[in-house]
Amino acid sequence: MEQLDRLLRDQAWDTARRELAGMRPFDLAEELTRLDRTERAVAFRLLPKDLALAVFEALDPPVQGELLEGLRADAVREFVGRLDPDDRVELLDELPAKVVNKVLADLSPHERRLTTELLGYPPDAVGRMMSPEYVALKSTMTAAQALERVRSVGTAAETVYTLPVIAEDRRLIGVTSLRRVVLAPPDTRIAELMTEPISARALTDQERAARLLQEADLLALPIVDAEDRLVGVFTFDDAMEVLEGEATEDAARIGGAEPLSVPYLIAGVGHIARTRALWLLVLMVAATLTVLVLSTFEAELEAVVVLALFVPLLIGTGGNAGAQAATTVTRAIAVGEVRFRDFARVLGREARVGVLLGGMLALVAFLAGTVFIEVTRQLGLADSARIAGVLSLSLIGICALAATAGALMPMVAHRIGIDPAVVSAPFITTTVDATGLVIYFLVARALLSDMLAAGAGAGA
Repeated sequence: MEQLDRLLRDQAWDTARRELAGMRPFDLAEELTRLDRTERAVAFRLLPKDLALAVFEALDPPVQGELLEGLRADAVREFVGRLDPDDRVELLDELPAKVVNKVLADLSPHERRLTTELLGYPPDAVGRMMSPEYVALKSTMTAAQALERVRSVGTAAETVYTLPVIAEDRRLIGVTSLRRVVLAPPDTRIAELMTEPISARALTDQERAARLLQEADLLALPIVDAEDRLVGVFTFDDAMEVLEGEATEDAARIGGAEPLSVPYLIAGVGHIARTRALWLLVLMVAATLTVLVLSTFEAELEAVVVLALFVPLLIGTGGNAGAQAATTVTRAIAVGEVRFRDFARVLGREARVGVLLGGMLALVAFLAGTVFIEVTRQLGLADSARIAGVLSLSLIGICALAATAGALMPMVAHRIGIDPAVVSAPFITTTVDATGLVIYFLVARALLSDMLAAGAGAGA
């Protein structure tokens, strides 16, 4: 790419064209995304026609939309017309309404009908990503007749490896594979080759359909309407795209930000800042709980100043424990390992994990805390052990609380219809910070009552 950058800057068009023509479409798509807007447009125009079409299909929809802005009307018609209907819908979702209407008007009646059918489904429904171009068989066909149908209409289909079987009213009654049909004797009926279909409704959420396809080890998932009539197929590559998008979205929200709607190098600085600003503001407001707790226990801090030394350690450990639990449970919910009916089991498990982790850390903290306080020579040996005891007991309570809260909040969020990733690790961390300090100071009050009273009397 360094060489390509240099060739484009030097306007060595012929050499750049030869370099580009020797690359694979998906590699080119990745590298074009890394170029700035002007260089990307120039490089794309240097591609041979067939390679340009293949590269255009491999680009992310936001990048496709950007490239279309600089192309002639006839080139736009050709690129958009060559896309599969589901890929075309993804592109149209990135374009302004006026441009969408213009693009639709330029399509052939057949392609326009297929595209508008997909656009009629909700944005998150699998019907919007399915391919309406498929090869369907009848159960009464022979294997020879089925192969003849694949040859006659398979060119326009997105996949021919999964073959839905339908009744006369287009109702899905089975599914078979190209492999079975090819290997069967020519006079074998499709009814003998088909199996019970695994399918999804067109209004099913895209992620649920993708998980179903993945768990069932399918190459394509038949999609049916409310009356079980076949309307399309959801292919493996589209399912992987959905799962990648969901994983990216969850990762962003777990990190305390909104997902970027475009590739990172395409996104402007302002756009990136906007995806993070709201969450930072929310977390900053939530952090005022920690300030409020510290002000509430100000007298204890003044009486035993050494307590303040361990505040960062406790809130950091509690936040990390909560984030670990939240991330684990959120992922388990996403892949279908945990449901709301497992609520009690999950909370009980995470509470026990938190106590176990807290106990291990408490042992280390007791020994290290005793040595540290002794070295500071602020207290005597007996007092060092008592302070270390406060630290150890607080760690057990804080880790148990953090692990439980980290499991509780994603499950409740999922139950009420909120993406569990929205209850992100930073949000749980901020919440556990305040509650952890309450535990810390309450334990200190219980174990250090005489020291606190003496400190308060000295202050008076």
